Amino acid sequence: MEKVNRLGWAAGLSLKTYGVRIGIRANNAQTLERMLAALPPDWKVSSQPVVERLYSVIADGAIATQDGKSRVRRFNLLYGDWTRLARSLEADQVFEALENDMQLYVAEHAPRRVFVHAGVVAWDGQAIVVPGRSFTGKTTLVTALVQAGATYYSDEYAVLDAQGRVHPYARPLSIRGAPTEKPTRHSAASLGGRVGRQPLPVGLVVLSEYKDKGKWKPRQVSAGQGALGLLANTVSARRQPETVMATLQQVVPYARILQGVRGDAQETAQAILRSMGA
Repeated sequence: MEKVNRLGWAAGLSLKTYGVRIGIRANNAQTLERMLAALPPDWKVSSQPVVERLYSVIADGAIATQDGKSRVRRFNLLYGDWTRLARSLEADQVFEALENDMQLYVAEHAPRRVFVHAGVVAWDGQAIVVPGRSFTGKTTLVTALVQAGATYYSDEYAVLDAQGRVHPYARPLSIRGAPTEKPTRHSAASLGGRVGRQPLPVGLVVLSEYKDKGKWKPRQVSAGQGALGLLANTVSARRQPETVMATLQQVVPYARILQGVRGDAQETAQAILRSMGA
């Protein structure tokens, strides 16, 4: 603890996001600005000095040598509380690790929200939820839905309140050109879409698996199967099982649950919207 505190922190901030108190600090103001960009979408500055999780970043560590010209690269470092989470010569890798760890921590510890790994869009006043973790193609499908006219809510989490409504988690979409490529961020507006602002009831849950050349011919399944599909992707399922199950019970009895294999994202998106009365 003392070793980390002695590293020299020039800038810091206490904040609150989804009811979780987070602290961030950095070795310079520019690094703090980059840390702010990694925060979850819904955050506010807090005056509380005590936080649940403290993130510390040392970045831009190149220094001039004695000749004043060449530069020695130093490692960029990320700490979560007093544990080193990342060490890299590439600052981008450290900030990516910061974003991933912070999002997961908030998703697991949010006291009044349940976070489900899912893509979310809205259509005609109802939310369409597509559960799935990274590399399952959910962002590709969400992108196609937004381009087809749906309102963007999230490509990472369905954030549910106690009434089972979905709240926006509208960070820019993280789109991969190919499975091995690094994703790039795109706003909903850049895709011709718009971002939702209000919590909505869930009208449709899409339990799907991508297969090359697959065709979207879903079958409607039970509320119980829908609950299991959501539960398998819920971050805090083990930490707060009673809260999670109570929340999901406010979702699945009132939503249609469709299950099937999907292939082309554009074709699947059009079919999903037609099933919503497009």
